[in-house]
Amino acid sequence: MNTKSLFTFIVAWLFPGAGHFMQKRWLRGFVFLGGTILLLVLGVWMQGKFYTVDNTYHPLMILGFLGDLGSGVFYFIIRMLGLGTGDVRAVTHHYGTTYLVTAGLLNYLVALNASREAARSVSAKEKEA
Repeated sequence: MNTKSLFTFIVAWLFPGAGHFMQKRWLRGFVFLGGTILLLVLGVWMQGKFYTVDNTYHPLMILGFLGDLGSGVFYFIIRMLGLGTGDVRAVTHHYGTTYLVTAGLLNYLVALNASREAARSVSAKEKEA
């Protein structure tokens, strides 16, 4: 992994689709950005809850938290707005929580894809030289 692919991964993690925007893959970037935002909006709308790491440090809670953290900057924005706290009494609570985690996990995959494409473009330029 070179510095360009690492930088691409970090940028793509922070802002979904940005890694593909950096590579001028506009359609992919907008599709991934839109998909992530849609999952987050639906998750909040369905009264989903972001996982938190409290004093229990249960392994599944930590994995859920890492999944939520995958949403990048949107995770922090939603938390600052006081959303994503969930309401267990809502019928759709578990579905919403699943949507929130899925958005983060999807963004990890998108960031890895952007990083891999950046590494391929660097190795192709090195072969030409």
